[in-house]
Amino acid sequence: MAGAVDLSALKTKADNASRQPAAGGPAEHTSAPGTPTVIDVTESTFQAEVVDRSMQVPVVVDLWAEWCGPCKQLSPVLERLAAEGGGSWVLAKVDVDADPRIAQLFQVQSIPTVIAIAGGQPVEAFAGAQPEPQIRQWITQLLDALREQLPGISAAEQGAADPGEQEEPEDPRFTAAEDALENGDFAAAEAAYQRILDAEPANEQAKAALAQVR
Repeated sequence: MAGAVDLSALKTKADNASRQPAAGGPAEHTSAPGTPTVIDVTESTFQAEVVDRSMQVPVVVDLWAEWCGPCKQLSPVLERLAAEGGGSWVLAKVDVDADPRIAQLFQVQSIPTVIAIAGGQPVEAFAGAQPEPQIRQWITQLLDALREQLPGISAAEQGAADPGEQEEPEDPRFTAAEDALENGDFAAAEAAYQRILDAEPANEQAKAALAQVR
């Protein structure tokens, strides 16, 4: 499929959309800080999340729909393998009902269809739900073929091999709260977690910890 599809067809609209304030970005699942593994992609984000990102690592586009039974079998397998990949490749999920032009761009005849993008161009594809061992082998062959061309593959694999380098430094606010909890001072722990939430209302870790303390 290499060179068969002109992905620049979506670029103008994506550029225009990127200049407008976003109501809320697509969901991302990460395996390491800043390393996405699964991304929900729309027509307006396709250029940045798929084409541009494929210059560093392969992006595997999963074209699916809510009504598609085989899609519901395939998508969880792809998501699990993407998480295991640790950022060496990225799964980009496209709802063909919400964004039919992406499916039209690839001339997709049926779903699920899975297309690997590397260096801004489609390089491999398959259609229909496949057994997990076969998909795993497909991903392995894809990474082996592209490792020398795309620098992000080796970087992600090295990070996974040495996770200590990827760890974020401990947050002293959480450390203080955990120390209070260990000492049996529940009031101090609750107050510490509440201070974190006052500063960061969306901090899920603090929310869960506060609920546990209470």
